[in-house]
Order: sequence, then structure tokens, then C-alpha cells
Amino acid sequence: MVVPCTEYGEAQAPVLLGLWEYVKSGQEDVLRSPYLPASFAFLAHVLLCVPFLALDALGSVCQRVRSWRMTAGSGPPPSLSRWLECFCRVLYKYVTVVLPVTALFNTLINLKLPDVAPSCWQLCVEVVACLLLFDMLFFMWHYVMHRVSWLYRNIHQMHHQHHTPFALAAQDCSSAELLSLLLLSLSSAWMVGCHPLSEALFHLINTWLAVEDHCGYDLPWALHRLLPCLGGAPHHHAHHSLQIINYAPLFTHWDHLFGTYRASVLNSRPQ
Repeated sequence: MVVPCTEYGEAQAPVLLGLWEYVKSGQEDVLRSPYLPASFAFLAHVLLCVPFLALDALGSVCQRVRSWRMTAGSGPPPSLSRWLECFCRVLYKYVTVVLPVTALFNTLINLKLPDVAPSCWQLCVEVVACLLLFDMLFFMWHYVMHRVSWLYRNIHQMHHQHHTPFALAAQDCSSAELLSLLLLSLSSAWMVGCHPLSEALFHLINTWLAVEDHCGYDLPWALHRLLPCLGGAPHHHAHHSLQIINYAPLFTHWDHLFGTYRASVLNSRPQ
């Protein structure tokens, strides 16, 4: 049997090959739509928040779930009405600002679809490269927003209304900041030169990490417990509490290098 190869001569995984052939043959118009990135970002964010909505609902009746919530005055889980208010705010900003601007951005990029699927190696390298690049770009942007008072007041302060964040609040910020987040992630994938499958996986992982960072829970199975290079919810919760530390969204190395790292000031309850 002949195994297809990428343009770099690497063997393709049958799963990736089959997935790309299916998507490219039947969904090419969708892939080329300038509205896809913003729509994908919003839907991914909302769907990945659903498990934490369930945890918040269980927290009112289950002591075990409440024990995973971070301490230092975190209080009870957010109510359903607070979730709905947040959902409406985020949806409004996507429809009025993020969707049209990112559509223009993608029209200018003029996406070209590759003929072949990526290899597993190419997929992993591109996703990791995108995560590292986005982490660096957002660290710089986040740091500047906190240091320049005009930017903080007019762009970033709205996000810090959540002294104790919850999952959906990861994108509850000003229209300008929400737009900047998506443009930074799209630019990261563009600069790396990602295959569309790699880009989709990068956006999913990036969205999950942002949701987990804001969830308000220090879960036993959280990714930062498995990968110490990640900050996780305690790292970002400390940022929302003190605001002058822990600026990086994903990893901790930039905060270590610039002296803005602080170990979480919020301790989990015993597991």
C-alpha cells in the first residue's frame, strides 16, 4: 500500500488524510468563508464553557465540587442569570465588531487551501509554534495594557470587572480587546504558515486553555497539573486578584523572564 506524503515528504496519518479529503471536498466553501474564524471562535468558546456551567450548577448541591473552587473569597459559583448576561454581552460584541472586522482581515489574507493533509509531525510542530507565538504576543499586549493607563481604562478594565472570573468571562471584555485577541490568534497562525487543520486545532486548544484559566476551579485533572510549564487557573486567578503579576495567558516563562511571575496566592482546598 502506498502511503501519501506531504509536500515535505513526510508520511500522512490516514485519519488526517481522510479528514482533510472530507473537509476539502464537501466543505470548501465553508473553509473559504471570511466569517468562519469569528463564528468558529464564538461557538468553540461557548461549547467549551458548558462543562464549567455544569460544575457551577453542581456546586450548589455537591460539596466535592465546591471543594475544587479556589479560595480567598471566591464565594459561590456564578448564577445562571450571570452566565446569560455574560453570554449576551459577548455575542453582541462578536456580531457588531469582531465578525465584520475579522471578515475583512481574512478577505485580505486570501486563504489558499493546500492539496494534502499535514503529517502528524507537521501538525504538532505548527500547533506548538502557534501557542508559543500567541503566548508571547499576548504577554506583550497584556503587559502594555496594564502599564499604559489610557489603554487600561478604555480597553482592558472591563475584563477586570470579574475579580473572581468564571469560564464564560474569558471573552467578556471590551470590543477592542476581544477583537485584538482574535486578531492575535489569527496572526499567529498566519505567521507560522499553518495548515488549516493545524490552525483549527490551535484555536481549539487556545480557547480551552483560556476557558480553563478563567473557570474559577483548581481541578485535580487540570492541564497545569500535568504540564508545569502552563500557568492554569490559579496563575490567572492571581492576576485578576493583584493585576500586576502573571500577564502571560498560557505559559509561565515570559513572566519568569520579566520578573512578573508570582506563584498563586490562592490555594486550593485539599483534594
